[in-house]
Amino acid sequence: MIKVMIVDDDPFIRQSLQVLIGMDPDIEVIGAASDGNEALNLLQAGNMADVILMDIRMTGCGGVEGTEKIKQAFPQVSILMLTTFDDDEYIIEALRNGASGYLLKNIPPDRIIQGVKTVNEGNMLIHPDIARKLTTFLQPAARPESPQVQPLESFGLTKMELAVVASIAEGHTNKEIAGQLFLSEGTVKNYITDILSKLELRDRTQIAIFYLKGGRG
Repeated sequence: MIKVMIVDDDPFIRQSLQVLIGMDPDIEVIGAASDGNEALNLLQAGNMADVILMDIRMTGCGGVEGTEKIKQAFPQVSILMLTTFDDDEYIIEALRNGASGYLLKNIPPDRIIQGVKTVNEGNMLIHPDIARKLTTFLQPAARPESPQVQPLESFGLTKMELAVVASIAEGHTNKEIAGQLFLSEGTVKNYITDILSKLELRDRTQIAIFYLKGGRG
């Protein structure tokens, strides 16, 4: 059973999502909050969620700030941003703060449910357009005096681990990576564990950002 918390400052949206998502037999909605601070308080009070559906813009503590606070206190919680508009800078900042992806609120309920299941499995959910913009956002033109970026190979990553890192940065799931590299999903998970250890990172979102920044922390 996947435990989900819904965070949105619109009571109607909170209630609608609770009903729609709660209909799935694999999901239990364990709480709802009106902003990031209230969500953090609920987690600290013992209402532990596996996945948080978080609106990106809210009065009070918004989704970007809320993601940062929650991931610092509860790094194991996956956060999926919800937005009603294409606000790239907010989305990118949320991803930098540890969000696992984003969805538009106006998509069908079954896609929101699938998104919850995807990030709960440790995968990222990033549209290719955002992935490309994330690359541009994180890699400004190098200045002549800038130090040379340390190649990823220098961190002790094998060729297969480098391939896994690149696929993660492209937003692929473990299943998709396994298919691409002719590996089992279990082997992919083991590679990711080793990659996190070698790069001293927390989760696959940080792996993607690390890769897109060219190996810079």
